[in-house]
Parts: sequence; structure tokens; C-alpha cells
Amino acid sequence: MYILDMLWAAGPLLWVLAALSLYVVYLILLRLQVLSKLAADPTLILTRVHAALMQQDLAGAQREARRLSTPAANVLRAGLERAPAGPESATAAMNEAMLIEDQRLYAGISTLGTVAQIAPLLGLLGTVFGMVRSFAVFATVAAPSPNQLATGISEALINTAAGLIVAITAYFGRNLLRDRADRVAVSAERVRETLPSWITEMQLRRQGALSGAPIAMYDPSPVRELNS
Repeated sequence: MYILDMLWAAGPLLWVLAALSLYVVYLILLRLQVLSKLAADPTLILTRVHAALMQQDLAGAQREARRLSTPAANVLRAGLERAPAGPESATAAMNEAMLIEDQRLYAGISTLGTVAQIAPLLGLLGTVFGMVRSFAVFATVAAPSPNQLATGISEALINTAAGLIVAITAYFGRNLLRDRADRVAVSAERVRETLPSWITEMQLRRQGALSGAPIAMYDPSPVRELNS
């Protein structure tokens, strides 16, 4: 009960910070759920699209790209739709798609950054109000007791702590979400850099200027050394 009374006496700014903390937790959980759905590994789809293009089956490659709705698949689909016009047109389409996907990936991250900046300021403002309340006691009482000063001091310290807690949570969530979004964006960037070369290879094979086995996809897995 003493803690509840102390929190209640902390002033209205504490409730503002409490509302901000609930919003921060909600936003972090929501964005983590969204990013987990967008983080599907596109390697299998890329392999199938690459195989379809090497067989001159552009329609089949487009069908494979529609199997996922991740940023990498969306960028891939945008490039394949412009593939008949050449690699340059496909690259332009993928650049445009990448801008849209970046907005979807990084939504909410700037908001968390803003909350991380203003939460300590709100806590500091509550600290000032608490100290003003403490010093105002001297205007009415010549020799105030510790209990009379404790209300303002507790208000100051509680608001300071609350502001720091909200800021730390928002800052941690911002970095966590940015790291997850960066990982998903790397897959989309991989598609944007790779597809033009596949389109060029497809055109060269169609013209008969290139033959033999298709150029292998880059495998990011580490190379294992054979035991001697």
C-alpha cells in the first residue's frame, strides 16, 4: 500500500510515462511478430526462380516468386515483371519496390527512437515538479519535517526512474527491431543485386551466345575443410 500511495503521489507525468511504457511494449511485440513473418528464408524460391529462368520459363519464375509475400519475394516479383524489357528496367523496378519494402520493414523504429529521447525529458520534468513541491514547503512551514519534504522528493525520484526505464526499454526495442529488419533487408538486397545477372544470362542463352551449365548461385554457408 505504501508503494501504491507513493506512485499515486508521483504526479500526472508518471501516468504519462506509464502509458508510454505500455505503448512501447505493444509496439515492440507487434513489430517482432510482423518481422518474424517477413523473415522467411528466400533461398528455395531463389533457386526455383533461377532454374526457371535458365529454362527460358519466365512465367514459371513469376509463379515461383508469388509463393511468398516477403520483401525479398516482392522485390523479386517486381524485377521479373520488368524482365522482358531488360536488366536495366528490372533493376529500376526492384529499386522502387525496395523503397516500399524498407518502409514496411522499418515502420515503428523511428517512433521508438523518439520515445527513447523524450522519456528521460518527461522524467526530468517530473523531477523538477517534485523538487518545486519540496521547496514550496519552506514557504508555508519554517522548519518542515522529513515527512513533509518526502512527498516532493519521492515524486522527483520516481519520475526520474520511470523516465529512464521507458527510455531504456524503447532504446533496446529499437535496436532489436532494427537488427531484425536489417537481416530481412539483406535478403531483398541479395535479390536486387542477383536478378539482373540472371536476366542477362537468360537472354544470352536465348540468343545462343552462352551455353553450358548455368552460373551457380552464391552459397553463403561456410566452406568445410576436408580432413587430410
